[in-house]
Amino acid sequence: MQRRSAVKSLALSFGGLLSLPAWASGWTPESIGLIPNVPADQESFLGEIVETLIPQTNTPGAKALNVHRFALRMIRDCYDPQASTTLQQGLALTDSTAQQAYSKLFVDCEATQRADVLARLTNSTDPTAKPFVDMIKGLTIQGYTNSEFYMTTIQKFNMAPGYYHGCVPVQSVPLGAGH
Repeated sequence: MQRRSAVKSLALSFGGLLSLPAWASGWTPESIGLIPNVPADQESFLGEIVETLIPQTNTPGAKALNVHRFALRMIRDCYDPQASTTLQQGLALTDSTAQQAYSKLFVDCEATQRADVLARLTNSTDPTAKPFVDMIKGLTIQGYTNSEFYMTTIQKFNMAPGYYHGCVPVQSVPLGAGH
């Protein structure tokens, strides 16, 4: 009886891997599209959070690459319903923590203040705070390092390594002379 449940679990997990969206690796902002049922203010707020984690320097930041949309899509399509609840509660908690610490909203804080708010959430005793920050950090890193920009510009990823040179001189070797 245990063998049947083990085979069933294995089949379900394998099916889950096959159904992982193809856009989760090497995605572009166009492949993500708009995320339905997400208010624009929440999307832009999450954009500010991911920009705090990977800010723009001499390369585009996470917000410029629309990593926040990647995170929203992953939470909606690939995570369990609890992740959506964690996201909603985490966004509210981020703003309330910024209000308590700096008497202003998170989006109105300086970059160092924003980083401090996220650090406070990581060290918070609130049961939602650390899972929220960990989830967003993980998705930000995954989204950024799997973006088309990162793969082609930073990693120099080449879809088909090697080149085909069709017109090259070929020197013939007599039979039996080679190895």
